[in-house]
Amino acid sequence: MKKFKLNLSRNALSESKLLFPIIVLMLILLFDFIFIPGFFKIENRDGNLYGSVIDIMRNGSIVSLLAIGMTLVIATGGVDLSVGAVMAISASVAGILMNPSALKNEVFFVTDPTYTFQPLWVVILVPLIVAIICGIWNGMLVAFMRIQPMVATLILMIAGRGIAQLITNGLRVQITYRPFSLIGQGWFILPVSLYIVFVMLLITWAITRRTAIGMFIESVGINDRSSFFSGISEKNIKLMAYTFCGFCAGIAGLVACSNIKTSDANNIGLYTELDAILAVVIGGTSMAGGRFSLVASVIGALVMQAVTQTMYAVGVPAFALTAIKAVVVIIVILLFSDQVRNVIRGLGTQKNEV
Repeated sequence: MKKFKLNLSRNALSESKLLFPIIVLMLILLFDFIFIPGFFKIENRDGNLYGSVIDIMRNGSIVSLLAIGMTLVIATGGVDLSVGAVMAISASVAGILMNPSALKNEVFFVTDPTYTFQPLWVVILVPLIVAIICGIWNGMLVAFMRIQPMVATLILMIAGRGIAQLITNGLRVQITYRPFSLIGQGWFILPVSLYIVFVMLLITWAITRRTAIGMFIESVGINDRSSFFSGISEKNIKLMAYTFCGFCAGIAGLVACSNIKTSDANNIGLYTELDAILAVVIGGTSMAGGRFSLVASVIGALVMQAVTQTMYAVGVPAFALTAIKAVVVIIVILLFSDQVRNVIRGLGTQKNEV
């Protein structure tokens, strides 16, 4: 009986989607603690916390939001390469709603923190509706037009930044409206973006784990044909997943826009789609679809941001960061491979037999 319980606990640990992301995150933080003096130093300035660890959570919140939506898409057996472009579109729409002077090929510089052309609820709602439309577009191409997800979303990935540039006439719209900029600041010590991630994670978890939607998503990802014959509308499930992913990208675009106080269509969301995909993979969701863990994906997003923050802290230049990050990601993905899991299970079985 003891052998059986020991075996069961080890198998549960090896199968857990939370175990490996947590281990990797702890190893990165341990490296920071040993080799980077003052990495864990946190200061309180005007009621807000500052420090490298806070930066990981604040900057990682954007990838976390993308990872929440991307998890559902990948769980259906798809992928969304356009989330970075949707972020840029969302930010550009928000910038124009607050300062539409860019439509006249000029930017009216405003210093009044109370000035905005449209009220705050319009500034938030309209970009999210546009992002949802982008998600619906991707979902229609994948689910109903039967275009491969990578090709279908590549269309908006390429065209999206051009659309964002057209919205702002290629200009960077400066944002001075204080109520909107509060999204990128702190509230009750912690960054507001962390509360947004927590709320989105809680809502998504409740929808996917307290209703049958999560089971439908996993079923479609494992075998969409069998799901169809079981009475599940795999087209509607995929459409819903891509639509929700676009919605999450829209929120991430608003957060990023608020952080830098400008709608920079060139740089907002650039390469974030790759970080989001890798965060989901690190979280244990297979690219072939199937079972998923939202919490593990968020931890995976923190892993990606921790790697970035650590590289900057040790003095790695920005142009070399992507290459080093790629090496780290390769190592992490190899650790998560089925072969390594089988080796771990084999070692556990051999010890029990001895």
